[in-house]
Amino acid sequence: MGAAAAGTRVFLEVRRRLQSALLVLGEPKEGGMSMDISITPCSLQVKTPEGCTELQLPAEVRLVPSSCGGLRYVPGDGLHLRLQVRAESNAKLVSMFNQSSQAQECCTFYCQSCGEVIIRDRELIRVLPLPSENWGALVEEWCCHPDPFANKPLHPQENDCFIGDSFFLVNLRSDLWQPRPELAPVETCCPSSENHFKLKPKANTKVICKRCKVMLGETMSSETTKLYMTEIIIQPSERNFPIIPRSQFVQSVIAQCLVELSTARSTFRFTVQGHDGKVYILLWILNSDSLVIESLRSSKSIKKFSLLEDVLKADSGSAWNAVKVLYQPCIKSRNEKLSSAWESDISIHSLTLPSATCLELLLILSRNNATLPPSLRYMNSFQVAFLKM
Repeated sequence: MGAAAAGTRVFLEVRRRLQSALLVLGEPKEGGMSMDISITPCSLQVKTPEGCTELQLPAEVRLVPSSCGGLRYVPGDGLHLRLQVRAESNAKLVSMFNQSSQAQECCTFYCQSCGEVIIRDRELIRVLPLPSENWGALVEEWCCHPDPFANKPLHPQENDCFIGDSFFLVNLRSDLWQPRPELAPVETCCPSSENHFKLKPKANTKVICKRCKVMLGETMSSETTKLYMTEIIIQPSERNFPIIPRSQFVQSVIAQCLVELSTARSTFRFTVQGHDGKVYILLWILNSDSLVIESLRSSKSIKKFSLLEDVLKADSGSAWNAVKVLYQPCIKSRNEKLSSAWESDISIHSLTLPSATCLELLLILSRNNATLPPSLRYMNSFQVAFLKM
């Protein structure tokens, strides 16, 4: 997949379920310049006096040239047109945990940011999902006798790993790992996948990577620790630590969490809050079947952010599966009324992450939004972004 250095900006969003695509061809640098567009089932070519841009489509996607329609000119964007595609459906989503490890396997937990070993050679016999946050209220409907689970927290044993919406719950043995958490006595109650422990006091429970000082999770009790999925990589012990760019990893984890939760619970709106309880982002899933193909991405405005350096080093042409979302930032008292309304809506799910990661995610969303054609960056009052899967 390639493009000439002086070529035209090309943006193509393929919707697999709808078998359709939106093609945006950027404006030439000089007004009135001629443009020759050639569309074949497996490629797209745009020629101008300045140069040529050519995109080769992935093998699973084929365009239907005869279906081109809806051609229109959008000031600031260029030409928009729609066409039909023949695209294979997404492969079945792999669980966040199962993509790197399985029960009965010896695993090593790493800090994603620096590769420090957090838990070495842990044999995981039971890998189980935690119930949803409302399970306690539903028990009364299931049982004809008093709640047998009342005041019985779900503590993982030494070879257990419980999986929540955005975290792993594990039992840390002091002889295997010597972190530097700020630990204070805590009291616990019944856990769930999101609000699985009530901490008193909340302060001084952070688990910090001893090498890079990144917050990895929180201490729930003397042995039980919550490790956030965005901070941890779990690998079979015989494999080496995989070097994954930070922004790529965060996007992939969040995208998969959103897809799994929306599929399991039929909820499409989420609040992203920090471990401090503050809401940082409001997210609304539009669809999870997009394939984005683009060339000559504009990145001048984001070169100052080291978090995004991996994106800037990418080839000028790229294709990737993505979750399309609407979002609203809630930092610095922005969107307070909307945030309050969403927090009180029981149909909206909350994802808790380290506060620093919430800010990273907001930066990633803003960068992704800035690379879209201008007319596609907003929908009503929300901003639009694609999260790479």
